[in-house]
Amino acid sequence: MKSIYKFLILSVLCAGMMTACSLSEYNPSSVPTDLAYKYKSGYDGLINACYVNNYSLYGKMDYIALVDGGADAFISYKNNETGPLNYDQKLNTTYGPLWTIWSALYGTVNYCNAAIYYANKGLVDCSSDSLKSEVAEAYFLRAHAYFNIVEQWGGVYLTTESSLQTGIVKSPKRSSEAEFYDLIISDLKNACTNLPYTQTLRGRITKKAAYGFLARVYLQRTRLKEANASEYARLALVTAQELINNPSEYNCALYTSDATTSGYSKLWDGANNKNNSEFLCFTAVDPTGWGINNPGGANQGRTRQYFLPDFRSFTDLGGTEKALLYGRCNSTWYAPSKYLLTQIFEPIDTTPDTRFGETFTYRFYASANATYTQAMCSKYGKDTSLVGMQIKDTRGAYTVASGSLNLEETNTTNMASGLYLFVPNWTVANKQMMPAFVSDPTTIYDSNGFLTTTTYYSDVFPALRKYSSRQWASNNAQYWLGDYPIIRLGDVYLIAAEAALRYNNDQTTAQIYVQAIRNRAAVTGRQYEMAVPASQVTLDFILAERARELTGECDRWYDLKRYGYITRDYLQSKNPGLDAGFSPTKHIVRPIPQNFLDAISNPQEFGNNGY
Repeated sequence: MKSIYKFLILSVLCAGMMTACSLSEYNPSSVPTDLAYKYKSGYDGLINACYVNNYSLYGKMDYIALVDGGADAFISYKNNETGPLNYDQKLNTTYGPLWTIWSALYGTVNYCNAAIYYANKGLVDCSSDSLKSEVAEAYFLRAHAYFNIVEQWGGVYLTTESSLQTGIVKSPKRSSEAEFYDLIISDLKNACTNLPYTQTLRGRITKKAAYGFLARVYLQRTRLKEANASEYARLALVTAQELINNPSEYNCALYTSDATTSGYSKLWDGANNKNNSEFLCFTAVDPTGWGINNPGGANQGRTRQYFLPDFRSFTDLGGTEKALLYGRCNSTWYAPSKYLLTQIFEPIDTTPDTRFGETFTYRFYASANATYTQAMCSKYGKDTSLVGMQIKDTRGAYTVASGSLNLEETNTTNMASGLYLFVPNWTVANKQMMPAFVSDPTTIYDSNGFLTTTTYYSDVFPALRKYSSRQWASNNAQYWLGDYPIIRLGDVYLIAAEAALRYNNDQTTAQIYVQAIRNRAAVTGRQYEMAVPASQVTLDFILAERARELTGECDRWYDLKRYGYITRDYLQSKNPGLDAGFSPTKHIVRPIPQNFLDAISNPQEFGNNGY
């Protein structure tokens, strides 16, 4: 009999995050799995283990590189991993993040297969309804893992058996993408039927997550261009409508705007993060003790630091390497593309759309006092009338989940005079007269859309803001301990709109769902400025709307793949860093990790996806 030890170690890690049932009645070094999984406490530990590897995805750079890299929203900056971003020679079978994500996803599949297998054997101390609910979580999580696998690597290894049943499989077989999708859809239908509407433990999968993810899967399957592709679009529409039309039943709702705050702003308000009405499925992050109870310990939530400009060039203006609200700029990788800032988002300071301001930080405030000197005016090209002008420290006391901090950008009287970097997406006149260092698209990018190499301007651009709410900043400025959405209701509205077009070109229905999303992006009284007629709601309009709504939320590469836009012409028009080695015959999938190929006896069956 195999030991339960490894499963229990992972479930204990997860238990700290989810307050799962105690497993203390079992001795992990001596209890065999066949005995342990007959009892609910042991089985609970196995279900917990099915969740753990999601913490290797969301909030982590290896996953972000594969799902947001190589698309149209972000370009290469400084300490980057250019492989998946530029499709250069680093993207090969030995590229480290590929193995990290492959292992995490197949690890989840293995745990889920085990959970499904032991559920079929029955538990001696668990009701059939309770067991159906728990195993439905495993079906959902297996579907989520396989969805990522098939989208990243195409038709590779598909199995419904765990290693506890089969041992080491030395000669795995390839399956088609259609076979992957058949299983994914079957799993999610099971989850829709058997998951509860609510869960006691925060972060556990519920029925609304299953419906939301099933709608996404139906829509994504249309990219296979099967004979019944329009039927999958129809199914995506009706599945999305199940959630949209029954929000109270599924305990979900879009935030609504008021006269001062848009619904989109409320969505990303840290006060709503741990009980968010739009999050259908999310990774639940425990903020206790810098997140020490989460899988991976405190090394969680570093997403924001990879999208930061470099403050270190501006210490004389009151800047610093580490800012509690913004993060730490020691691992800067990605900058927004000019296309994203100036064509996706409206580049004017009076836009009614609050999504640019909620997606990006473009005002940075000082964490130390600074006074302009003649030398500083010369250094930054400022008018000499600024000599003696002070940029004021804006730090103030603020209480967050991990304790009381000194935090920049609090509502103090110094805010107006504490601005030291200003990097909007619109053109700013008279930059030399403003005390803050100012850079706009005319100075952030060169004429070809690359980041400029001009001194000082080369270090600043708007920073991804969605994962930086002050409530969940950690004491060391590096980690952010908020929850990460996997799928949310705003996405479902846009899935419904796109599905309506792909099913029967129903622009009227598509406009209804797009307009709902646009209305909640404006404060009350300005929604009319964001009205769009049905005739303008095309597939390309929705793709742009998805960028406005979902930038930085780990799905852009999948969107472009569904649209057939992982092409040289499209990417070069949006992402000037695209490597000359881009190949449409291979770059629509990722290289199969060498570690996997070396471990099997039939690597020739898998090849290397053309790499």
